Amino acid sequence: MTKFKKLFAATFLPLAVISVLNGCSKPPKTEKEVPSEPLTKTEFFMGTVVSISLYDKKDDSILEKAFDRVRQIESELSINKEGTEIDKVNDSAGKAPVKVSEDAFINIKKGIEYSRLTEGSFDITIGPLVKLWSIGLPEAKVPSSEEIKSTIPLIGYKDLEINESAKTVYLKKSGMKIDLGGIAKGYTADVISQILKDNGVKNALVDLGGNIYALGNNPEGRPWKIGIQNPFDSRGKIVGYVPVENKSVVTSGIYERFLEKDEKKYHHILNPFTGYPYENEIAGISIISDKSIDGDALSTSVFSKGLEGGMKFIETLSDVDAVFVTKDKKVYVTSGIKDSFKLTNEDFKLEN
Repeated sequence: MTKFKKLFAATFLPLAVISVLNGCSKPPKTEKEVPSEPLTKTEFFMGTVVSISLYDKKDDSILEKAFDRVRQIESELSINKEGTEIDKVNDSAGKAPVKVSEDAFINIKKGIEYSRLTEGSFDITIGPLVKLWSIGLPEAKVPSSEEIKSTIPLIGYKDLEINESAKTVYLKKSGMKIDLGGIAKGYTADVISQILKDNGVKNALVDLGGNIYALGNNPEGRPWKIGIQNPFDSRGKIVGYVPVENKSVVTSGIYERFLEKDEKKYHHILNPFTGYPYENEIAGISIISDKSIDGDALSTSVFSKGLEGGMKFIETLSDVDAVFVTKDKKVYVTSGIKDSFKLTNEDFKLEN
């Protein structure tokens, strides 16, 4: 695998396919007809397939503007390309603060916000641990207990300082590393959706390897039906769907990337306190939110709390909902989507 394909090696990589379902009935006559065949552009960025589909205002120049921004963000935030801003911040750990771009600063500030909110169970300084395991990459391995023990002290968001006015970032300890894999794709989805809005697009889908932003309505003039990936089956197989408009849906699961050794599977959702993958009853989780950057960060944050803690945590947040799929094939949904989520797979049971 080339360095290009290693971009954004994340602590928690979203499942790569979230099905988009369209209804079969015709839209009301009073609604303006929306062309059913989108103008779509797909490229490989950030270690995943990025796809943008415009269902109105089919203008190639709008797609080019969006992908130009994706290229810019990737060049600034990647930890696997020499000379990027995150690379410079990590190389300067324990030495000096580094001035960064607005994109990098926003992501790092948001990362600190969620690190604090979860009291460190989500931590953007988890980079050394992610690199140690390298799950999903050719160099993946199960580290020794000594390696893990020596790596854990390098993780700690409280040792990450930012200066708002100067836009500088400083890692206090040598060897610390920021990893924005848990939020950067969500941020990028938000940036793309804003570009589309600014250019008059009202109905579109943005897909960054499972980070979906559904703008406006589907071709029938109704909410998009976003399918929730079945974490036990092939990509594209779903357990059900949730109708959304102008919302982000980020789905993640433990079966997407893992390392197997001695008949034991180690998934890629790493606990910054123990150094090993989290162990709980959750197989997959989907976050529905207004901003994709929040959904991205929350998918990891909520997983770390387990089913009961994760459900309670989401219920404290405004305009955020979640779908939990457990290892025993039960589905739990938060109160905000209790009446709208539809279970479509008979192998699963929807719990009240």
